[in-house]
Amino acid sequence: MRISSPSTSTMALLLAACHTGTPADQTGSDTDASTTTSTTGADGTDTSTGTGGPAELDVHQFANGCYFARAESSYLAAHDSSFAFDGATASAGARFFMKASDLGTYLLYDEQAGYLVSDDGPLLRQTELQSDMLLVDDSYVSGAEWIVEPSPAAPETEVVLRNRRNDQLLGSSGLVADEAQAASITLEPTANCLEHPELTLDAEGTVERTTFDDGTLYGIVDTHSHILSNYGFGGGSIFHGAPFHRLGVAHALPSCEPFHGVMGRKDFFGYAFDTAGADGADIGSLLPDLLQGELSVDNHITDGWPDFTEWPAAPYRSTHQTQYYRWLERAYLAGLRLVVQHATTNSAICHMTAGEGVQPVRYSCEDMVAVDRIIEESYALERYIDAQSGGPGLGWFRIVLTPAEAREVIAAGKMAVILGIETADVFNCRLTPREGDEICDEAYLVQQLDDYHDRGIRAVFPVHKYDNAFGPGDGDRAFIEVGNFFNSGHWSNFTDECPEGPSAIFDKGDVAFGGLNMPRDQYDSPPPHDFGDFPEQPLVTAFPFISVLGEPPLTGSYCQNASLTPLGETLLHELMARGMIIEVDHLPQRSLHRAYELLQAADYPPVGSHGGTYDGVVYQLGGVSKTGLGRCRDPESPGAMTQRLRDRIALITANGGYPGEGFGFDLNGFAGAPGPRFGEGACPTPQEDPITYPFRSYAGDVELTQPWVGNRQLDFDTEGMVHIGLLPELIEDARRDAVSDADLEPLFRSAEAYLRMWERAEQRAAEL
Repeated sequence: MRISSPSTSTMALLLAACHTGTPADQTGSDTDASTTTSTTGADGTDTSTGTGGPAELDVHQFANGCYFARAESSYLAAHDSSFAFDGATASAGARFFMKASDLGTYLLYDEQAGYLVSDDGPLLRQTELQSDMLLVDDSYVSGAEWIVEPSPAAPETEVVLRNRRNDQLLGSSGLVADEAQAASITLEPTANCLEHPELTLDAEGTVERTTFDDGTLYGIVDTHSHILSNYGFGGGSIFHGAPFHRLGVAHALPSCEPFHGVMGRKDFFGYAFDTAGADGADIGSLLPDLLQGELSVDNHITDGWPDFTEWPAAPYRSTHQTQYYRWLERAYLAGLRLVVQHATTNSAICHMTAGEGVQPVRYSCEDMVAVDRIIEESYALERYIDAQSGGPGLGWFRIVLTPAEAREVIAAGKMAVILGIETADVFNCRLTPREGDEICDEAYLVQQLDDYHDRGIRAVFPVHKYDNAFGPGDGDRAFIEVGNFFNSGHWSNFTDECPEGPSAIFDKGDVAFGGLNMPRDQYDSPPPHDFGDFPEQPLVTAFPFISVLGEPPLTGSYCQNASLTPLGETLLHELMARGMIIEVDHLPQRSLHRAYELLQAADYPPVGSHGGTYDGVVYQLGGVSKTGLGRCRDPESPGAMTQRLRDRIALITANGGYPGEGFGFDLNGFAGAPGPRFGEGACPTPQEDPITYPFRSYAGDVELTQPWVGNRQLDFDTEGMVHIGLLPELIEDARRDAVSDADLEPLFRSAEAYLRMWERAEQRAAEL
């Protein structure tokens, strides 16, 4: 099994911590359980405020260290199913690996893989834990989590342990409510602990390069990311797997069988998307299976940690996590320094599966419920990484609120993260309000923008897949459009009388469900259908329209028959007034043209994170888009894999922009990922020069080794970019084909380009 300890190098440098084990910049390659040895004592860090009081012990220093727990002269000892302070000597005590679950909060994991647990009083020893993930219960708190606090009796050297589940303290004979009865515990450094399970990093080194010689920032931007999609869609593993879990990798990335069913037969959305894609899924053929509650064919192998037989597989499996924090860290070490993390979800997809009881949910399917949870968990992820790194602010993952903060973070060798929203019913401003919805008018919109800005949101898509109060959805065709029908109660609204000018990303081409299309003159007219029962009875609601769904497609050049509403224009003006990042690539044609009129009038930079440039106008305004790399080499054309990037930089410079452009992978967003270069059907010509290990990052400061996920060795050549952690391989593959390293330099100038856009937005906000 490939396991290693989490990131600890920063902590070792900055804190007198009891740190041991395999550092984050090493590759753990052993298949047996690793052991740890503590090298420093728990004598604390001076955290006093200069008021003359005693210095308190630093509760963050224990992360990934190995300790005995002693209360007075007795050691906490392990028994078959319990723990007790009955060890007369250290040799009788349990050795605990202290795995941080949050800042100052730990799992105590003994050398026989047992956890110190207390649910309601007794001290239990459990080798298997329940979790919110496994129970599909958003309120569940594990009794295995212990908050470490300085002991009132000896705050410089001793601690008390508070159980997070029941808020009681560890006493000498069990849990106690009275602080005076709590055991004052000395955590004594020791050796030979069993490390808590974790995935390997498969990289060695530390970030050294943070700027170019001209002083501009060094680093890649991922303009479009969905790290926490598991909290979308009701949070019940319709999208499976988390980027982290307080209880560790076994709970972040467990088997999806309890949720997706045996052989993935309950993963309807994943099956539809993975077998046919958004443009080819046959909804009618799935209806009999939906009635039966599972697919009639095997879909995918379900096991996660530790074997991961079939997932993660970003090019082929859309409903499984591809951005676990260790994978994201590997990408960061290789140059990813700025990420735009969009909260995303889709209530109609959630209702279709949860409403029929096919898959469970943890909370409401509604879009903004998921958005709120994703924002919360984004900050929780930041804290979790801080906890692994030794304390607040020490982690490499930093959520930023301004471009100035982002510059500071990246210059310090860390990764800046911008929070955004990409969902249909943004701010609950639906085209067809539901019972209990607040009236979405200008005053409500301003209040919502202020609220979410205060929470850290800086990037917003005015629309996503479905119609809302700001304008029509993006015009995406095929089965996505069926959801728009039931979400709004309106027929589809496509016309073949489309405006001239640059095309939209999604709003073009044939209409797959021709029977649903009945264009209307007034976009926000009363809906002809009342689908209020759809969330609870999706199939019953849909059944009368089966024949309509089966009608043939409309072929031709179709587009949405409406533009931004007056409230949609107000939204753009309010975003500009706040200097926020305006994402335009889900706007359909008419809305896109109107948005660019407003943006040009305000001289305000937009973002096209799905690759839209509006024929270069995005760069004229100081905005940014995204690009990519080719996946096949051409023996007749050296540098073919970087040609797309070179062409994009030529377009940027021709329109007065800064010569940097990053990616917009849209991982965890049902958008696939770069596939393999080798294997049947991968490339039209035979390919040579596969990736070999080890290789060094573009900056030369990090060495990358063969990547693993648990027991599974990954092969980028034949599997493609399985998860975000294979970004180094994607770059290395293109680098070996490039005419020179200069071909790839614009990627590493893309974080600078993105921040120049954001700075321009703030500047224009101050001037408007």
